Amino acid sequence: MDDVVDAMLGQWACARPDVDVSPLGVIGRVSRASRLLERGVKEFLAEHGLEAWEFDMLTTLLRSGDDATMCMKDVSAAAMISPGALTNRMDRLVERGLVERRPAPDNRRMTLVTLTDEGRRVANDLLERHTANEDHLLSGLSAPDRDALAGLLRKLLLSLGDTAPV
Repeated sequence: MDDVVDAMLGQWACARPDVDVSPLGVIGRVSRASRLLERGVKEFLAEHGLEAWEFDMLTTLLRSGDDATMCMKDVSAAAMISPGALTNRMDRLVERGLVERRPAPDNRRMTLVTLTDEGRRVANDLLERHTANEDHLLSGLSAPDRDALAGLLRKLLLSLGDTAPV
């Protein structure tokens, strides 16, 4: 069975047979899969009153350790967003009572962000259902297929310079 990318590749083969468009087979599929997966995650989270970025912020703090506290600089790096965008997002989460901010006790120039009890409850409550939704989104792949795809995507990301912070 052909997908949309197969159709595009076929069109390019007719329109420009002199150009090797095979990279489109990978990049086009990764891009399309990313958009479809993001849509599936956004729809699930919207049903639970959260935007994807809100869930991302809450779970970033939740997985940071027992006290669920991080400095804003580390949250910005983990979320791959600018400090200005992070400030705006944290303002909204503070307004909702999901996080609190305070100056670091040993460095007043550093701001710490912590999950509130409500923020921890929301993040914990949705985590298992979120991963079940992601499992459903990947249900077209067997476990060995998922492992193989994860390994190939890891290899691609590393080749593009996407490494874990030290």
